[in-house]
Amino acid sequence: MTTQQMSDAELAGQPAAYWTGVAYEALIAYTRARQAEKGYTQPQFWLLRNLSKNDISPDGTGMTLAELREAMATYIRPEDDLAAEAEVLVERGWLSRDAEDRLWLTEEGEQARVDLARNAPAIRAALHEGIDDADYVTTVKVLQRLIRNAGGPVV
Repeated sequence: MTTQQMSDAELAGQPAAYWTGVAYEALIAYTRARQAEKGYTQPQFWLLRNLSKNDISPDGTGMTLAELREAMATYIRPEDDLAAEAEVLVERGWLSRDAEDRLWLTEEGEQARVDLARNAPAIRAALHEGIDDADYVTTVKVLQRLIRNAGGPVV
């Protein structure tokens, strides 16, 4: 039975974990497909962001792959190969590697990060089509409450 055929009472009885899992996989797949169409991967974008002093990195200091994996631990996926992704970025000239095997964002990499970030609003707009901000906020608040009820962290 599809959700369009379910009554509100039936939907209220659905397991949140199932639907959040389905949503997570669909949203990640959609986002990654749009990024691939533009010639980059989500892990590549995360690498650029984590090494940029203008984004996630507090100071733009280079990091090893192990440090980057640790920094991305809450959102990196098991299938993501940061070593291979970083190598692509080194080959493009967006990252450089020093003698201690630390990766550093180059000027070209910073410009690429800025350029790639411009894709995010279109992806968000497509995913939020037909969802007004009030409904979205309510959904996020409900998810945060579910997380708290389950004893998880709400950031």
